[in-house]
Amino acid sequence: MKFNSKTTQHKMNFFAYLFQDWSANQGNIKGRLVLFLFRSVQIVNRHMLLKILFCWHLVFYRLFVEWNLGIELPRKLTAGKGLIIYHGQALVVNQGAIIGENCVLRNSVTIGHKKLADGTFTKCPRLGNNVDVGANVCIIGDVTIGNNVIIGAGAVVIKDIPDNSIAVGNPARVLDNKTEAVTRIENI
Repeated sequence: MKFNSKTTQHKMNFFAYLFQDWSANQGNIKGRLVLFLFRSVQIVNRHMLLKILFCWHLVFYRLFVEWNLGIELPRKLTAGKGLIIYHGQALVVNQGAIIGENCVLRNSVTIGHKKLADGTFTKCPRLGNNVDVGANVCIIGDVTIGNNVIIGAGAVVIKDIPDNSIAVGNPARVLDNKTEAVTRIENI
């Protein structure tokens, strides 16, 4: 996975950064609003002075997006441009997770670390570019999701998923390489 959020954040101008998810969420007013607010709190989070001056905005984000809408996208989360959120209710993403570019997250998705038997926590998941996450998916632990992956609804991902794959089930298993699956469907 080749994704560097620091480079992406600093190469964009202020307005381009705020609206980087806008076209990906065309026709999705709620997604546009949530992601605009998410990007704005990320900007505020960059400097202590901004945190002090815009503490009201951080509180508003927490109350409106997290408590009212039920969408937990922490301001310290690393997420690439073109993020799409469909529905969003019960969406929980740990601040240590890394989400690549052009990813889709649906309702009731959980992305976070796992508590081990000794009381410590694993690292958070890393999602590559162009990952489509179905509704009610749990991605937990130190796992890497490759690029161009589709994760079916209700899957529980606890192991790495390679590039160009489709994963389903509990625990998630890789069905096929996406190219092979499309070829099979075309031959039916």
